[in-house]
Amino acid sequence: MLLECDRISKRFGGVHAVAEVDLAIAAGQVFGLIGPNGAGKTTLVNLISGHLRVDGGAIRFDGADVTRLAPHELTARGIARTFQGVRLFKGLSVLENVLVGRHVRMRSDALRRLWPRGVPDRLDRERAAQLLERLGLTRPHALAGGLAYGDQRRLEIARALASEPRLLILDEPAAGMNPAESARLRDLMRALVAEDLTIVLIEHDVRLVMDTCERVAVLNFGRKIAEGTPAEIQASATVREAYLGAEDVA
Repeated sequence: MLLECDRISKRFGGVHAVAEVDLAIAAGQVFGLIGPNGAGKTTLVNLISGHLRVDGGAIRFDGADVTRLAPHELTARGIARTFQGVRLFKGLSVLENVLVGRHVRMRSDALRRLWPRGVPDRLDRERAAQLLERLGLTRPHALAGGLAYGDQRRLEIARALASEPRLLILDEPAAGMNPAESARLRDLMRALVAEDLTIVLIEHDVRLVMDTCERVAVLNFGRKIAEGTPAEIQASATVREAYLGAEDVA
């Protein structure tokens, strides 16, 4: 397994936000994570990505214990993510935002450190430009803060991909996207998996999850209540009661 979570838990005061959750995610798939608001999905990926520390349990990535590693250390190992609320450097250009995502793969040398804003290599700029083209972002020199919300979502994905991850965590990437943009996102995820990337997808668009993911886990009140194929999840009475509703999966 590429990613394993062994009974990981997190409390905030008296609230058990994540309660002894087990996950085993194989390489080369889109793995869905769904559940109602407040179910603990974002807390769980914050634990996996090092933005929160677990209170109990262990996290392994490619067989190595990464439970206590910081976010930048996990990025260097190959874990990248986007956020539920867009987090861009809005005063930087679109291209510069993607170059920030490249920093973990950039060479460090004396000349680069002498320049206030760095001197990205030609290959770094070419890689960033390729990602922008792939994500349909056609204004590399526009300020990130001036983009439409759906474009900002795509820019976050491009920045995450710039670090050349093996595992990409997408936290509600379709938020603010119209149906055509969501369809392009689905196609992008399928293409990335075909290139040996593994994706963990948190998404309230249940149809997108069911059309894209090979396996899906469902959280409710911090606990995993179900896991299986999309068909198994849609057929689960427990999941229907907790989250989906008959009308959502008809």
